[in-house]
Formats: sequence, C-alpha cells, structure tokens
Amino acid sequence: MRKITLLLLIVIFIASCKINIDKNTTQQSFVANYVDPFIGTGGHGHTYPGATVPFGMLQVSPDNGVSSWDWCSGYHYSDSIVAGFSHLHLSGTGIGDLADILFMPINKKVDLTVKAASRDLLPYKSKYSHANEKTIPGYYQVFLEDPKINVELTSSQRTALHKYTFNNKDIQSVVVDLGFAINWDKALKTAVTIEDDHTISGYRYSTGWAKNQKVYFVAKFSKAITESVITADKKTVSGNKAEGENTAVQLFFNPENTNELFVKVALSSVSIANAKDNFDIGNKDFETVKSDASVTWNSVLSKIKVETPIDSLKTIFYTSLYHAQVAPVTYSDKNGQFRREDDQIITAKNYTAYSTLSLWDTFRAENPLLTILDTKRVSDMVNSMLAYYDTKKILPVWTLYANETNTMTGYHSIPVIADAYLKGIKGFDGEKAFEAMKATMMQDERGLNFYKKYGYIPYNLLDESVTITLEYAYDDWCVAQMAKALGKQADYEFFFNRSKAYQHLFDPKSGFMRGKSEDGKSWNEPFDAKHSNHREHTDYTEGNAWQHSWFVPQNVEDFIRLHGGNQTFTSRLEQLFTESSEITGNNVSADISGLIGQYAHGNEPSHHISYLFNHAGQPWRTQYWVRHILDTQYNTTANGLSGNEDCGQMSAWYVFSSMGLYPMNPASGEYEIGSPIFEKSTINLDGGKSFVIEAENVSDKNFYIQSATLNGAEFNQTTITHQQLLKGGTLHFVMGAQPNKNWGIKK
Repeated sequence: MRKITLLLLIVIFIASCKINIDKNTTQQSFVANYVDPFIGTGGHGHTYPGATVPFGMLQVSPDNGVSSWDWCSGYHYSDSIVAGFSHLHLSGTGIGDLADILFMPINKKVDLTVKAASRDLLPYKSKYSHANEKTIPGYYQVFLEDPKINVELTSSQRTALHKYTFNNKDIQSVVVDLGFAINWDKALKTAVTIEDDHTISGYRYSTGWAKNQKVYFVAKFSKAITESVITADKKTVSGNKAEGENTAVQLFFNPENTNELFVKVALSSVSIANAKDNFDIGNKDFETVKSDASVTWNSVLSKIKVETPIDSLKTIFYTSLYHAQVAPVTYSDKNGQFRREDDQIITAKNYTAYSTLSLWDTFRAENPLLTILDTKRVSDMVNSMLAYYDTKKILPVWTLYANETNTMTGYHSIPVIADAYLKGIKGFDGEKAFEAMKATMMQDERGLNFYKKYGYIPYNLLDESVTITLEYAYDDWCVAQMAKALGKQADYEFFFNRSKAYQHLFDPKSGFMRGKSEDGKSWNEPFDAKHSNHREHTDYTEGNAWQHSWFVPQNVEDFIRLHGGNQTFTSRLEQLFTESSEITGNNVSADISGLIGQYAHGNEPSHHISYLFNHAGQPWRTQYWVRHILDTQYNTTANGLSGNEDCGQMSAWYVFSSMGLYPMNPASGEYEIGSPIFEKSTINLDGGKSFVIEAENVSDKNFYIQSATLNGAEFNQTTITHQQLLKGGTLHFVMGAQPNKNWGIKK
C-alpha cells in the first residue's frame, strides 16, 4: 500500500507540472499556461478536456460512457467514472457523435463477451477524481482509481500518443473496444487485426448523426504483445483477427523491465494504409510530443496578447482563444486523400480538407476571427466547402466526417465564403465560389422552393419559417455582395432585392418577426413572444420571438425604419434585456440558456443583438450590455460557458467582445465597437504588423467610452473596417463610469 501511495504522489506531482518553465518569469510569454480546458466541460458547455493540437485530426479524450445531452463530447465534469479514451470528439455541439476507437488500460483479465446495456456493466470502467486529473493544451492526465493506473495523453496533428503507468508487477493490459458507442452513435461493422507483436489495426463503420462514418486505425505499442483475447459480437474467436458489428480485443504485455506502456495511434477516413502513413511523430518520445503540442498551442495563442492585472480574465480569454481553434478539424490524410460525401476517395491538392463545419454557429464570429488569425486555413476551409459542392452541387450546411447532417437552418457556408473573398483572402476560385453560392440559393431544398415562390416561407408550409426566412435573406445579401465584387450586376440586383425578405415577416404592431401564412396577410395565431417549442410546430429555431426577431444584420437602418425609428427600436431592444426571463411552453428548447431578460447568450441567434444599439443612436447601451454579458456569461469554472460552445462560436464572441470589437454583420468587413475589458490588446498580424487596442482607465465600473483616437486622430464612430485593422496601428479609448452620449453618434 505504501508503494501505491508513493507512486500516486509522484504521478500527481509530475502531472501537475506544466511545461518546464519558471512560471513567475515566463508566464506572460507562455500564454498557453493560462488555458484551462476544463472550462465548458460542466453545465451545457459540452466541451472535452482531452489532448489535441490546433485544428488537429485527433481529439484523444476521456469518455464517461453516458448517453445524455450534457455528455455530447463524451465527458461531463459532474461525472466520476471513465469508460476509456477514444480518438474523435466534438467540441461543444448540441448533438452527440464520434467517440471512435476506444482504448482502456486495465490490470486484470476481463470478460469482453458480457453484453453491457449500460456503462455500469462495462468490465473495464474505472472511478477517477478531479483531484488526480490535469489538463493543459495538448496534454491530459488522469489516475484510474480501480486498476491504479496513471493515464497520460498527448497528440500531434495526426497521431495520438498514450502513456500508461502501471503499478510494479501488476498485469499490464489494454482493452480496445470498437463496439463502444454513446449518444447518437452506433457501430455497424468493425474489425480488428493483430498484425505483429507490436501492432494492431482495424476499422469502425458507424451510423449516428453522421450516417455513414468510416474510421480506419493503426496502433503501435512500445512492448511486445504476449497474449490476446479477441471477441466478435460478444463471442470469443480464435486467431489474430475478428470482424463483426462489435469487435474488441484485450492485449497483454510483459510487466518486467518497466511499468510504463506507450501506444501511438493514427486514424484515416480512407484506409489502414493511410492511417499508417499518418504517423507523423517519427521516433519522438512522449515528453517531446507533449512539449511540441504545447509550443504549437503557445504559438497560435500568442497571436493576440492581452494585458490586465486580473489573471482570471486572461484565463477566460486564452481558454476562449483555445476553444476557437480546436474546430473545424483536419480531415484529409498526410497524402491529401479523404473520403467524400459520396463515399469516393479524392485528393486535396494544395489545401487541407476540414470536417466538423458547424456553420450555423461559427459563421457569426468564429470564422471572421480566423480571417484575422489564419488566412491560409480560411482558404482551406473554403476549398473544403467547394469540394463538397463538386459532389452535391450545393454548399454544405453542417458536415461531419463525410456526412451532411443538415443540422440547423440556412446555408451559412455562403457568408463564410463571401467574407473570405471580400477581405481579399486568396487560395480559392472566386468564380467557382460564386457559382456554388448562387446554385445553392436557387435550388429547391430545405424550404427554398417556398422562399422563391412567396418571397418568404409561410408558417403553415414549413416549421421554423421565421428563422429560416431571416437567414435565407441574409445569405442572399451575401451572394449579392459577392456578385457585386465580381461585376455581376444582374445577379447583384436579384439577390439584393430578395435579401429584403425580412420585410414580409415584420409585424409593426407587436414589433416582432412573426409567422405569416401563404395568403400573405394572416399571422400565426395565437401569438406568445415567450413561447418555445423545440424544433417542431414552431416558427423559431431553438428559441422564441424575442430572440429571433433581431436578425437583420445586413440592413439595420431599414430594420430600424420598420420599427418606426430609433426611439421605438431602442425601447424594444432595451426591453429584450429587461423583460422577465420566463419561457412558456411544454417543450421548451434546452438551448435557451444564459438568459438576461429574454436575451439568451447561451445560443447563437442572440450573439449580435447587443451591438444593434450602435446603429440606433445609443452606442452607450451597446457598451453597457456587452460589458454585462462579458461579466456574467463567462467564468473560470467548469460551468464557465452559458450554453453549448458550438465549435468555437461561444468563445469567439468573448475573444472579439473582450477586445472591444465584434463582426455583427459577419460578411460586411466591418467590426462594431463595444466595450474593451483589457487595458491593452495587441493583435499580431501577418507581415510583422500589429493592431493595438488600448482602454485607458478601464475597470469594472469604467466601461463607457468617453473618447477615442485611431493612430492619434480623433475617432468618433462605432465601426472599424477589416482593412483598417490590417494596416496596423493603435485604437485608443478613454473609458469612464458614465456614458458619453455624444461619442459615436452619427451627425
């Protein structure tokens, strides 16, 4: 027992050490140390704590084994049981999938033929404690209490590395369970082969959110396999391979010489041969791969430097910047090949293909953030969308591992492409991109047939008609801007006129966007602006009229005119934040969270709303509410996000807003001015330039802008352009405790 205790203490000490640096002298420069990947793993954040690198192919992370909404990433901070460590995970989504290729170290022989209807029956599960669990960017560690095994995980772009430390003379064994599945996922066909005494390989075909997911893997062990037990569909089979709906293998290793066992794992959507080729760490040992991952993270996180005496704000900021760069994920293999949506294998030439495109969420702030931080990756993501268009003759909605999930509303690959092109990002074919955008908005799927016929979507013909109409109107505006940039005047006029579809649904009497019938006159009655019905028999997606009546970012001035002017508009907008937070209905959407009045920061449709005051003559209300959201909707606990992280969007809002900027209209090339929370933020741009945002006198009380200068000249407006930002320079604010109602007002 004393040996066990000593080992545990040593493990905890080693795991708690971050990268080998002197925290007191180099914490400022090694900003990755401010990141806490546990933030968002509690509440409804749905993030995972495991190891990955920026936009990496693998996300090797613990799985609790629970099938429930708050375990969408496989892990929830409230849990204390681990089922194993799989290699693909979703960051902050509202639907659960992946958790492919599960590994679990064990110190005894277990019966893999037992049918486990729940995780309680899994013979290899273990208890763990957060006291013996650590995570930093690119590294995760946990001590398994039942087998007394310490697990450490790290990753490169295409290779995961496991380190298992057993007790002296314990049985050293690893279970690989390809039938393991949680949430929406279900294995259809799996196979495992013991190739030699150090290598296993196989595949896992599954269905779930991704209806046709194919994952191939190879794993290489640091020790020779001395014994193995293979099962197929809960029956033990002889030989060195098995195939079936559910296959698993338990491998045993010689405990002599060392109590450490290392495993490196690579995956591919194409083949086992490609998985082998994806090993990209060579002979690097665990500590080197871990260090490389941390250095890589530090490099991308250092693109923005924030200065404040409040460390908790740095933790929230850099964790947000971290979460904004874990998805989308690398999908093409080292040789460029990847599996397409039609199950064919193609090669990405001169770009990296990406998967996990959560576009309904990320088009708002996550993708615009990348246009500042990583333009090459932006063009690669656009090329990934255009490769999808080559197959489907339509742009993607929400792609996951070669599958169109068709999740959420609109076609928001369109604003992402328009934003990239209009900002001058190269590396993709603009004419082809426009062709794809136009073809997408002129087809008849997903309610576009009704939209084209009526100019809006009638509520009696399609659920979520209001949200869909508003989002199609915005997509049309983006197509129009692309057409204008390419000199296509007729297309510009057609799509610009159609982008006014929001006008059909505005009810001036109530001030809300409402469902209208196909007769063009009748509203959907009875009407309750607070009513929510999740995804069915409703006019609004994951929300209610209060939250979905504000999405006209393409023409806020006309939107204000529909309300009757600034006074009526700002009065209704203020009421959004001060109204009671009651949500009515028997099937309220769980996505309505982070409520401030009826404003719901926990879901993306609300994210632009606080910036609308800027356009209605009251920028100080934008400053007030933005600061209130920053202060109340984010913190440093596991429950530090007010809703689903959604592949970086929830965090990208914080990254932008905390610096004092936000892309309210994501494809406009403009950023709204809000209320900076840091004394100084420095964005390090390509070419050695930097853009600095200073907030003189800023504090928890001094959040109102008193005056501003841009490169020394008076700056008295509430927007700044992307091109102004790219030139570099200094935007200097003087902050105070009372609003200056003359600053930022259009004369």
